[in-house]
Amino acid sequence: MYDRQDSDLQADLSGGYAMPSRIRGLSGKLLWLTIAFVMLAEILIFAPSVATMRQRWLQDRLNTAAAASVVIDGLQPLQLPRGVQDLTLATTGTKAIVLRKDGTSQLLAVTEMPSEVDAAFDLSDSSEFGSIRDALYTLLFGGDRLLRVYGPITEASDVMVEIVIDEAPLRKAMLGYARNILVVSLIISVITAFLMFLAINRVMIMPVRRLARSMQFFAENPEDPTRVLPPSEGNDEIAVAGRHLSRMQVQLQKTLRQQKTLADLGLAVSKINHDMRNILASAQLMSDRLVDVDDPLVKSFAPKLLRTIDRAVGYTSEVLSYGQTSEAEPRRRRFLLAELCQEVRDLLHLSPETGIEFVDSVGTDIEVDADSEQLFRVVHNICRNAVQALAGFSTDDPDHVRRITVSAQRTGSVVGIVIDDTGPGMPRKARENLFAAFRGSARSGGTGLGLAIARELVIAHGGTIALVEKPGPGTMFRVEIPDRPVALDDWRARA
Repeated sequence: MYDRQDSDLQADLSGGYAMPSRIRGLSGKLLWLTIAFVMLAEILIFAPSVATMRQRWLQDRLNTAAAASVVIDGLQPLQLPRGVQDLTLATTGTKAIVLRKDGTSQLLAVTEMPSEVDAAFDLSDSSEFGSIRDALYTLLFGGDRLLRVYGPITEASDVMVEIVIDEAPLRKAMLGYARNILVVSLIISVITAFLMFLAINRVMIMPVRRLARSMQFFAENPEDPTRVLPPSEGNDEIAVAGRHLSRMQVQLQKTLRQQKTLADLGLAVSKINHDMRNILASAQLMSDRLVDVDDPLVKSFAPKLLRTIDRAVGYTSEVLSYGQTSEAEPRRRRFLLAELCQEVRDLLHLSPETGIEFVDSVGTDIEVDADSEQLFRVVHNICRNAVQALAGFSTDDPDHVRRITVSAQRTGSVVGIVIDDTGPGMPRKARENLFAAFRGSARSGGTGLGLAIARELVIAHGGTIALVEKPGPGTMFRVEIPDRPVALDDWRARA
């Protein structure tokens, strides 16, 4: 099964997650998009450009005809021979030349006077939009029309020159111009795209591919420290993303190591738990015989010893429940909290030689609605942590008393339990990782499981547990356990 999973993972890494080629990847997309955008820009520029070309072409024909008309007009009243007229019209590319001055029109040269023309254009009065419209029409649909073009000889002159020309040469020139524009646009697009490709590929694509390769390389073996991406220098977004990726990979490796440690610890605990249950079962059988002993001292300690061993056997049955989904559901009942605190005090066994006082300030009439065994674990874990903190704590103050105080108060349907000690207090690291298993320990060598288990048990009761800030030295925890909601029918039955 594992071989199949490994092969599937390798297939994913080499197939669906393989690095694409440059043409199919971001580089290729960037190259084609740049060419497309440059061509689009050239298309937007093309229409005004071809309109300007058409206007200049017509103006050149009109200027040539104007020069010829000035010469012909100077020869008046002589009549030009037919051959000279044909040569003049062929040179100017026109079919007829008309000169208008002093309110009269004079036909200077003509091959065959047409009966009508298809379109007339005044070059001295043409708008930009009209020029673009006329140019596109000529380029797309023209070529067989007869045009009449006219305008002044000079800008300040009132002498007008009028020519009649075929549209075919104009369209041919415009098609050649459009072809040249297309070729130049393609060359500019390719060069621009190539330069942008080189620049952006070096600035963006190569760093992104480096990040992608690092993620792929790291995913193949996340536990290998050599596969962590080395942080790159720089202040741009990709460099910042690379540093975040490197930090995330390091954190993931720490998490994987912790998970492996937890798995190994769970296996070790399972083995120890198996042998411990056998030992406790034997101790339970032997302790049962203590009940028959007539010694008064033995009779006074036997019930507590039996309860302690029974509780230890129960713990071994549930020792792995923390690593599972949750603790067992609380089996709640109402009982006196003072009795539970007395059991905690007896189990701690604080003799005068320890120098630690245990002050029980819980009222004898306070009842709590909870699972007695689970609440015992909560109070015992906190008090045991306090004893361990006080045992290794020394101060220069001769009046300092090492003391653990347990008090409780009912407010409505909530019972608040306060456990206070006069020890050294909670270290900063323990405060930052409070209630976190294997990280929230307040002493060297501790696991932090006590508070983590206590928090889970309290939450299962719908309560809260918190570290309370206090002015003096020491540590104070407050546990609040609410009563179970009472159904209306049950309340009426009690009433």
